[in-house]
Amino acid sequence: VVAALKIAGVVERIGDYAKNIAKRVPAIESHGEIEPLSVLPAMSVLAVQMVHDALDAFAARDAAAAEEVCARDRQVDDFYNSLFRVLVTHMMENPKTIGQVAQLLFIAKNLERVGDHATNVAEMVYFAATGTHMVERDRGPMSYLTPTA
Repeated sequence: VVAALKIAGVVERIGDYAKNIAKRVPAIESHGEIEPLSVLPAMSVLAVQMVHDALDAFAARDAAAAEEVCARDRQVDDFYNSLFRVLVTHMMENPKTIGQVAQLLFIAKNLERVGDHATNVAEMVYFAATGTHMVERDRGPMSYLTPTA
């Protein structure tokens, strides 16, 4: 019961991210197509699938499925890290697109947070199913903050 209440709050937060993304889309569409935008659909599909799978794992009380969701969080993080670098480079090379690209950065960060929240749900599912906490996983570096040579 406690897990269900916590998960409801997490799902509400995911909805807030979706609403924020939807509000930013018109600002992107109104300025034409930019090349880095092509990565977002794959990132969004992965994040949405993680949420779907985490909720399915909750319904089935499936600890193994919850672990699989957590394993995919790194992919969403990697998408974000690589997209961050590409978008910052794009802004430096095309200053007229800064407003549009900034919106893409916010959308990408929201998608990354959706993946994080799906992982949180999966961790709660794992605990509810097994009675133990999931082993802490390596979250990797936030490579978008790491300077390059």
